[in-house]
Amino acid sequence: MARDYALTEDADRAAQAAGLASPAWFRPRVDPAILRPLMEKSDARALRDTVLWLGLMVVTAGIGIALWPSWWSAPFWAVYGVLYGSGGDSRWHECGHRTAFRTPWMNNVVYQIASFMMMRNPVVWRASHVRHHTDTIVVGRDPEIVAMRPPDLGRLALNLFGILDVWALMSRMLLHASGRLYPEEEMYVREEDRPRVYRVARIWLAIYGATILLAIAMGSILPLMVIGLPRLYGAWHHIMTGVLQHLGLAENVTDHRLNTRTVLMNPFSRFVYLNMNYHVEHHMFTMVPYYHLPALHAAIRGDLPPPAPSIWAAYRRLLPVLWQQLRYRDAVIVPDLPDGAAPYREEVEALRPHAV
Repeated sequence: MARDYALTEDADRAAQAAGLASPAWFRPRVDPAILRPLMEKSDARALRDTVLWLGLMVVTAGIGIALWPSWWSAPFWAVYGVLYGSGGDSRWHECGHRTAFRTPWMNNVVYQIASFMMMRNPVVWRASHVRHHTDTIVVGRDPEIVAMRPPDLGRLALNLFGILDVWALMSRMLLHASGRLYPEEEMYVREEDRPRVYRVARIWLAIYGATILLAIAMGSILPLMVIGLPRLYGAWHHIMTGVLQHLGLAENVTDHRLNTRTVLMNPFSRFVYLNMNYHVEHHMFTMVPYYHLPALHAAIRGDLPPPAPSIWAAYRRLLPVLWQQLRYRDAVIVPDLPDGAAPYREEVEALRPHAV
């Protein structure tokens, strides 16, 4: 039987009764002299990476347009799509935390651009992500649990091309433009922020509408290859990396080492993903910018499970567990800790009988 993951008042009360609402998360001890420099933000570093990201998008889209409709344009659209439909996800995330740039307005500009690329209303999703960090993978509290138990593998496969994701996001955009929220959103979007939700949705619909009209006037999908479609054909990388963040790990715990995964990745994926492969570290210390996460990992790795050495290694460990969850939804990975690490809390004992 599938577990109910809806955010409802009953689920909220149950989580609070279990002490899982805004819990006191485990954090390893770090010398403040080490941690303080890691929390410092840099406009120069973030600006360099942002200019490279946007510059590569301009170059690849420009070549794709110049070679259109020849198949020679396909490799350039493929790169552009990943930078748009996956690179936009990590920029949305990091600038949503306001940690990429030292200057606040720079974070906000990139956040607004990336939110549009990912079709995520910037007001709703900032509130959603705050809840995700406060109640990470707590059933009935976290609105960003991407794979339920038992896992819907067909849904995950379709979202490699953003199909279900974009359909749901466009539906929400239309709802927001009409001046309404989904019931779950009403649980975490503040009343005073709701007019901005509706205004953004209306502006975005106007932009997408103009793009579609231009495509019709040109008799070509080329305008949509630049705006809109990359959210579909470029989504595969952010799905491939994003599902590794929490999938197959524990629900309803208060230690990020049990519900979050760190994976070592190649330089290209780390650039697209903005070092979010260091995901345990990010959840433990959310104010550390993405460019300091490797150093944070080195500082606290003695208290963390060993990271998966590659994307492939992470999936090789994860996929058999997902297969088992199809028949036994409580199957879970309980990562081993290195010798000398701070031990897990007592909650781990309830997981061990289901560990695979």
